[in-house]
Amino acid sequence: MKNRLKLGSYFKKYAFLYFIALIAMIGGILLDMLAPVIVQHIVDDVIVVHNLEPLKFLLLGILGIGIGRCIFQYTKEFLCDYSGSKIASEVRINLFEKIQSLSANFFDGINSGELMSRVKDDVDRIWDVAGFMGILMAEVVVRVISTMYFMININWQLSIIPVIGMISTAFIAIRMERQLDSLFGQVAQENSELNNTAAENLAGIRTVKAFAREGFEINKFHKHNQKYYELNIDLSRVFVKHNPVIQTITRLLSVVTLLFGGLFVINGSPLAGDKITIGQLMAFLSYVGNIVWPMEMLGWLVNGFSSAKASVKRLNKIYEQMPAIKEDILVEDLNKSLIEKGEEELIPALFTLNDIEGNVEFSHVTYKNGQSIILDDVDFKIEAGQTLGIMGATGSGKTTIINLLKRMYDVSEGSIKIDGLDIRQLPLSVLRQSVACVMQDIFLFSDTIEGNIRLGARESMSTQEVRLALKRAYASEFVDQMQDKELTVIGERGVGLSGGQKQRITIARALARKTPILVLDDSTSALDSETEVKIQSVLDELKGMTKIIIAHRISAVKNADKIIVLEHGKLVESGNHEELLKLNGLYKETYDSQYSN
Repeated sequence: MKNRLKLGSYFKKYAFLYFIALIAMIGGILLDMLAPVIVQHIVDDVIVVHNLEPLKFLLLGILGIGIGRCIFQYTKEFLCDYSGSKIASEVRINLFEKIQSLSANFFDGINSGELMSRVKDDVDRIWDVAGFMGILMAEVVVRVISTMYFMININWQLSIIPVIGMISTAFIAIRMERQLDSLFGQVAQENSELNNTAAENLAGIRTVKAFAREGFEINKFHKHNQKYYELNIDLSRVFVKHNPVIQTITRLLSVVTLLFGGLFVINGSPLAGDKITIGQLMAFLSYVGNIVWPMEMLGWLVNGFSSAKASVKRLNKIYEQMPAIKEDILVEDLNKSLIEKGEEELIPALFTLNDIEGNVEFSHVTYKNGQSIILDDVDFKIEAGQTLGIMGATGSGKTTIINLLKRMYDVSEGSIKIDGLDIRQLPLSVLRQSVACVMQDIFLFSDTIEGNIRLGARESMSTQEVRLALKRAYASEFVDQMQDKELTVIGERGVGLSGGQKQRITIARALARKTPILVLDDSTSALDSETEVKIQSVLDELKGMTKIIIAHRISAVKNADKIIVLEHGKLVESGNHEELLKLNGLYKETYDSQYSN
């Protein structure tokens, strides 16, 4: 995976189209350069000498220049827009793929609003440069060079005036770019904060209204909006401070050129002494008009390129991130090491989901998040088809066990094995497809109920399997009452469904996967007792599937083959229901508190 955004590789891919656009642009500019020459001949050869004979040919020349410019301009604009759009699209999808490849710890330290700004706003700035802005910069350079050539051909002394103007404008543009560079970074960062504040508020709008928190949220958004406004005003101040100076220089350029050019017509050049004709002066003034446009554009182009430069810097911060969870060990290399150790059982060359039986072993596992120890020397083992119950207070490390099992994070010490094989030696796709989870944080996509259940198996799962899973999760009771049944589209995060309904759909999603390992993390907390008992009976009937049940209720784990109790990240008790009751420890205290009546 790339650790830098290399824009050059994207431009190289469309180099031929850019080359054609460049040729079209040069053709259009050369036609622009011919227009003043025709004007010169109209003045000198028609108006001054009162000869109308060449006029029709000169007018046809102007018409031809207009038609030619139209064709060249269209070709240039279309090819640049097409190439820029393709580059932006590829940069955006590659950036999204990069984000998807990063491990969970990356998302622990960044908010969604900032990522949305990177994917949308920053790529749009690159789009500007890859499209019209980049070709405009090239056009400025070519136009200035060609215009200077034609002006020098008319009178090199008079050409000194626009050269001085261009140097002054370039100096101002460089100074403006330096001031804009740091400001664009601040604007982009505040834009991320603004996006995140709005997204967070809208996602939790029901909670906001339930706690009458609208005023506080409006005030918080107003603060970020005000700061964003102030930063944009600072940008405008820089631009407004320098741009009028550039505009003044360009306006004075025409006046000064006309003044000195008139003197050259009357008295001749100071050094050469040669007079220029009125037609040459008119042509020269047309060339000055051609060079004024690039000078006026310079400030705007510097503004755009500074913004794109800041965007590339921010995107590179994401590209520099590398996934903490890697698939470094190849099956061939692993088998070679096993042979050297004298092992007889080797890993299949193509390790698939069908090769997983479901034996799970945590061997002296310790997990640290910075300096904090989340799990401390946790050690247990369950055989394929058995059920493990995990209990403990909030924050004791129960969910961390599941995150480690699915390699959302890697252990700090010890190892986790499935079927005797360290999970770091398994392909991530195989590992994660072998573990179906119903987590505490229920997430349903804005899709049909069937689409949510088919998550990760859209092509392989049949409609009959979806319906069976809904029935086993006792979700068909309410799904069948909907107008479109399982084809009903649910809102973002399951808006419109109750907590219990959302839990039953996520349970159905896990059951439909038919994986070797099933994890239920406090998955029945929103269900009524009757439905919980029904689902527990369904789970008990599942054979050949290793089940890990995390719960606060004794009723959810009492039938498990093994139950472990965690306290402050340590495994303090282990055994079945009867054995743990005899220990008179934490499990017994929990049992007494729940069954005291």
